[in-house]
Amino acid sequence: MEDMKPSVTTSNSADGDAIDARFTALCKNGLSLDDSTYTEAMKLFKETKHLLSSNVSAIGSGTLEEAERFWFSFVLYSLKRLSQRSVENEQQGSDESGLTLCKILRAAKLNVVDFFKELPHFVVKAGPVLSNIYGEDWESRLEVKEMQANFVHLSLLSKSYKRAFWELFLTNDAAIDKQQTATSAPDYVSEYHRFGWLLFLALRVHAFSRFKDLVTCTNGFVSVLAILIIHVPIRFRNFKINDSPRFVKKGDRGVDLLGSLCYMYDASEDDLRKTMEMANKLIEDILKIKPCSASECKTETLENIDTDGLIYFEGLMEEQSLSSNLNILEKDYEDAIHNKGDLDERLFINEGDSLLGTGSLSGGSVNVTGVKRTFDSIASPSKTISSPFSPYRSPASHANGVLGPPKAKIAATPVSTAMTTAKWLRTVVCPLPSKPSAELQRFLSSCDKDVTNDVTRRAHIILEAIFPSNHEGSVTGSLQSANLMDNIWIKQRRLEALKLYYRVLEAMCTAEAQILHAPNLTSLLSNERFHRCMLACSAELVLATHKTATMLFPTVLDRTGITAFDLSKVIESFIRHEESLPRELRRHLNSLEERLLESMVWDKGSSMYNSLIVARPSLSAEINRLGLLAEPMPSLDAIAMHINFSGGMPAVASLQKHETSPGNLCSSILGQNGDVRSPKRLSTDYRSVLVERNSFTSPVKDRLLAFSNLKKAPLQSAFASPTRPNPGGGGETCAETGINIFFSKINKLAAVRINGMVERLQLSQQIRESVYSLFQQTLSQRTSLFFNRHIDQIILCCFYVVSKISQLHLTFREIICNYRKQPQCKPQVFCSVFVDGSSARRNGRTGQDHVDIITFYNEIFIPAVKPLLVELGPAGTATRTSRVPEANNNDDGPCPGSPKVSPFPNLPDMSPKKVSATHNVYVSPLRTSKMDALISHSSKSYYACVGESTHAYQSPSKDLTAINNHLNGTRKIRGALNFDDVDVGLVSDSMVANSLYLQNGSSASSSGAPLKSEQQES
Repeated sequence: MEDMKPSVTTSNSADGDAIDARFTALCKNGLSLDDSTYTEAMKLFKETKHLLSSNVSAIGSGTLEEAERFWFSFVLYSLKRLSQRSVENEQQGSDESGLTLCKILRAAKLNVVDFFKELPHFVVKAGPVLSNIYGEDWESRLEVKEMQANFVHLSLLSKSYKRAFWELFLTNDAAIDKQQTATSAPDYVSEYHRFGWLLFLALRVHAFSRFKDLVTCTNGFVSVLAILIIHVPIRFRNFKINDSPRFVKKGDRGVDLLGSLCYMYDASEDDLRKTMEMANKLIEDILKIKPCSASECKTETLENIDTDGLIYFEGLMEEQSLSSNLNILEKDYEDAIHNKGDLDERLFINEGDSLLGTGSLSGGSVNVTGVKRTFDSIASPSKTISSPFSPYRSPASHANGVLGPPKAKIAATPVSTAMTTAKWLRTVVCPLPSKPSAELQRFLSSCDKDVTNDVTRRAHIILEAIFPSNHEGSVTGSLQSANLMDNIWIKQRRLEALKLYYRVLEAMCTAEAQILHAPNLTSLLSNERFHRCMLACSAELVLATHKTATMLFPTVLDRTGITAFDLSKVIESFIRHEESLPRELRRHLNSLEERLLESMVWDKGSSMYNSLIVARPSLSAEINRLGLLAEPMPSLDAIAMHINFSGGMPAVASLQKHETSPGNLCSSILGQNGDVRSPKRLSTDYRSVLVERNSFTSPVKDRLLAFSNLKKAPLQSAFASPTRPNPGGGGETCAETGINIFFSKINKLAAVRINGMVERLQLSQQIRESVYSLFQQTLSQRTSLFFNRHIDQIILCCFYVVSKISQLHLTFREIICNYRKQPQCKPQVFCSVFVDGSSARRNGRTGQDHVDIITFYNEIFIPAVKPLLVELGPAGTATRTSRVPEANNNDDGPCPGSPKVSPFPNLPDMSPKKVSATHNVYVSPLRTSKMDALISHSSKSYYACVGESTHAYQSPSKDLTAINNHLNGTRKIRGALNFDDVDVGLVSDSMVANSLYLQNGSSASSSGAPLKSEQQES
């Protein structure tokens, strides 16, 4: 119901037979499947065909023909990944069908981007069927999130590689040696480009194996660049290595090539040299070319380069051997992916291949922040930044073949940001000791009992659980044994997480001791759940730094036995006590906290419910009826037993449920099963690949830091037993204090989202107040409406009911279309709302536990909140306005649970902020660090800074007057800035929207699609 269009039914026999015939034609004629594979495919299709019938409008453009093609491809992809026959073929290295994702998509006439955008719909709806047929571990074997992350990483890497290659080597034949013909030269350059990408893919397949994280892969493509520089004939070079400022590391023996590349890309020289060794070994093994020391070779490509430690391959890229070497690399890659059915990664350098698709995975279910903007910035010829890595340079900087300075101002990209963040981990965290410092040791030994051994043992076990040495049965689902590179990678990440854990734990202990005025922190330091949360947070930051495509959140929750509610308690403290934490990792934790608060803490099995039944006993019956309580957390000994240290960690589902260990001060009421997955988890796990991993995000993601400073209380009270009296006094239990703080965070998050919707819909301040008031009352007095749901579902319903009461002409269609432009939007929010089985049966549905937002509104929401609507009443002044009023800056009201509803809270200024509803004008505070860049000669004409006049001898006040006159008046003001002229160099609406609101990938077309007719409210 993505566009809320009427469902298209295919229930009658004739229609059903026609669909079966079309699926058969695709399998037999389009893909030439053998009888056995076809039979299995048809079985899965028939099991899920009824889901297609009821969800046509939610897939693609909503037409039956397109929905069928998507559904067919989903079924076949699931079959390839999950069937036992496919697993056996992969193990035996043979698969006669050769069924791959690319073959499926070509036959179904779909592209990769659209496929991944729509796949989560199938996963959510068909999950129970897939579980019944293929087992409970179907989701980890299907690897949807991993495939999505892998696609995004490769998109970024291919663009970075392409731009870097074309900067290093000629793109036209004008400057080529006269001996070369104008037609042959560009072909050779293209072949060198393809050779480099194929060598990079060989590294990914053979060397990087399991952990294809973005940082490791970036080291891979940088090593490929080094090999190309050494071997590509110099007549194809676009630089002079001896006098290029790009290669800044120089010595008596010439340019330090690897050192210069590391300087440019913020890479580790040790890691790059190891990657170079692996690449050289692959060239030797695959291409059968004998290596020789570069210092012993006399070739013009090595002139002015320090050859110490470099390897040279004679004839590797000579014109007579290049074609055959390319063919060998092509065949090696084809053999490697033939049985796996994975995406053919050669697509990314195949110009004009329609299979790749246009656009990006930035919409809804695959909310890949930053990717579209990155693509736009490196694709437009008008941009001054020529590469995600390349420095800023003037148009004349190519003079004499010399590239611009390597460390000038550049635009941040996901790849460059990942490398910069990895440098922080390498330079700040890695040098730290792998054991508690003397200061931390003092805190640990000052407890009632020395807990040093407990802390170090726990850290060892939990980090081994998060980063198991052997990955048989790991989250990737592959049955292959882990190779040496996997274990090296795992040990490095485990050590980084351990050092970060000890560092932040020491800072927290210091701060806690100051709050309590005592060094004895027994209550906190002996708390099992607190330490697991700290270890999980440290591990998540390490994974976020490297941007892995496999161990995506919530892996750290599942493997440590904690819940989203537990982790949300430490995020603010973690950020506050690690001052050196890079901005991008702070953003990652902020976006993670937002994701936890919006839905994951409301999932079945959340420890939040264990506190809620203590704080709100009246809700205990409903919580127990729905089975929402968390199970006890697996004991440390149980986790240690399942790791077994000599082998891999089995799927967490196999962990037995144990009570918490005796040393844990949390009572069993806070116990948490490490594996129970909510039925709703399916609809939240696919929210974001790079919101999880990508730090190239909108500034609005920083907002939750401002929300977290709600109550300065000792951290130990957050992890104390729910029934224990709060040490801060006031007669509250720890559960009541914790729930009130949690509700305050929920209200703050809702306020930001309500405010964004109000600005988009251009509603009045009174409407904003009414929506926020109703949301607060719903959270406080109808809390059960949030159970197993997403807070945005409640916000959308609040908007609609307030608009009806206020007699606004605002339809659900308008609300949904505007919601789709919000940064956190995903279609599952309004397509799939949880309802429990009893309410479904009351309304004549059998076995349906997810409905669309309108059905939920009419059947569940309205009956529940009717008593709360009396206070709202018709509001004659609540009308649409052309201008958004300023926010009310009243102080926060009392905590939720109090009879009085608090007014709309203070919100941090969103930047950039649109200051006119009718003009293309945005205002953002100017950072001092940006001033030099803005007033440089090359960019000065594009900006107007407060304090700097736009005209000679004119005061800034006159500039502001001119701007205000233009905004507030209709007549043209002579000499004023023309905000409506798209050619004057001002920022466009779309550019800011992409930056601030991260447009949903399908939102552009949403306004023109028909919506489901709104039903009569009951």
